[in-house]
Amino acid sequence: MYRKSEVKDCKTIYSLICALENRHLSYEQFTEIYRKQLLDEQYYCLIYEQNDSIQGLLNLRFEEQLHHAAEIAEILEFIVSENCRGDGIGKRMFQRACEIAEKRGCIQIEVACNQLRKSSHLFYMREGMHNFHFKFSKSLCSGSEEKGINVLGR
Repeated sequence: MYRKSEVKDCKTIYSLICALENRHLSYEQFTEIYRKQLLDEQYYCLIYEQNDSIQGLLNLRFEEQLHHAAEIAEILEFIVSENCRGDGIGKRMFQRACEIAEKRGCIQIEVACNQLRKSSHLFYMREGMHNFHFKFSKSLCSGSEEKGINVLGR
């Protein structure tokens, strides 16, 4: 079953995001941001639930952009549990996200994906996405510990 996430889903979504990022995030900070997003119409966290267990999430942000002169949707986080990969859940979640964005009036859906996630790149290309951009980032804190981030296995 696909549905919009709720407050009660926070701990499971936190675990999935930590698995996606391969690090422990500050649960307190995560919860604060998650709760804010739930109340903000600019966000939509879609989850896939199977047997009362969340097996996937796709978090969208909607944003008007000057260079498009329109609203676009951006996939911020997208993960399907390892034990469910290959079952078509991700494909259906992506399709559902596109429908949600279209219904809202968005003209485009975008995603930034880590360069190391080659299988994710192939997934997005199979779904009709194109790699037109480079995304650059720069850390603005002197150490990841200041932000409550513990990197696992790096």
